[in-house]
Amino acid sequence: MEMRRFGKTGFEISVLGFGGGPVGFLETDRTEVTTLLNTLLDRGVNLIDTAAVYLGSEEAIGEAVGHRRSEYVLVSKCGRKMEGLEGEAWSATMVSQTVDRALRRLRTDHLDVMLLHSCDLETLKKGEALGALARAQEAGKIRFYGYSGDNAAAVYAAGLPEVSVIETSVNICDFANIDNLLPLTRRNDIGVLAKRPVANAAWRTAAEQRGMYATYAQTYSKRLADMGIAPADLGYDGDPNTAWPEIALRFTLAQPGVTSAIVGTTQHANVLRNLEIATMGPLPKDKLDRIRAAFKRAESASGEVWAGQQ
Repeated sequence: MEMRRFGKTGFEISVLGFGGGPVGFLETDRTEVTTLLNTLLDRGVNLIDTAAVYLGSEEAIGEAVGHRRSEYVLVSKCGRKMEGLEGEAWSATMVSQTVDRALRRLRTDHLDVMLLHSCDLETLKKGEALGALARAQEAGKIRFYGYSGDNAAAVYAAGLPEVSVIETSVNICDFANIDNLLPLTRRNDIGVLAKRPVANAAWRTAAEQRGMYATYAQTYSKRLADMGIAPADLGYDGDPNTAWPEIALRFTLAQPGVTSAIVGTTQHANVLRNLEIATMGPLPKDKLDRIRAAFKRAESASGEVWAGQQ
């Protein structure tokens, strides 16, 4: 498994990370989560990402691999209004309570990284939420902190000296952060986690998507259809549903400044396939250029600027 330096944190993390959203939102059986995560750790993946709002994700991860805590870099996200906790969204009270609850649920005495979970630019500029993370860092509850989100708010966060990590959308259907954010994160030595690295499987029909993802993937599905590009155009034969995951993940890992692509899955077969793809290296430049050209043509034809998916 290829390892990359995680910006100013100094951690070395695997290019493939585990995203904990699907196992929470799709209410994956805890036994299956245990199998998935232990397989990944055994195969060299050492980055696990989750969030307070991913339903039972934090608890499932803590139960599955809390006993292997020294083997992975642990990231969670906070700030949104949570039932059962005091305080308003993005308040210092909400942030600090969510940090404490994450420690209990993830069965650890510290988080390696805690991120604000996609608050808007105005909220970010107020500084209250970031201040609460700074105090959690001083107390030893978290080691580093940063921001998860897109567009102007992510660019602003990447310019703050106290921010060490940005999690943002980077994929074949989302170039905004590639063009506007990644050059800044590289200059400022910020670790970057690519969320939605396989574009929410935009090549699937809504009927093939599970649960909330039937609607969650709509924006990317429309973009990919408008791009009018197929695996055959990139030199791939056979079933597009087999080719697209490889194309998409290798595309994301080819973007300069991306440290790790966090892929969420609930199926062991997909874990094994993602591990295989991660060893193939970045997508070649000629294929990257064809995807970019297709995106730019479709974006121009739409008459709109396609912002990073929130």
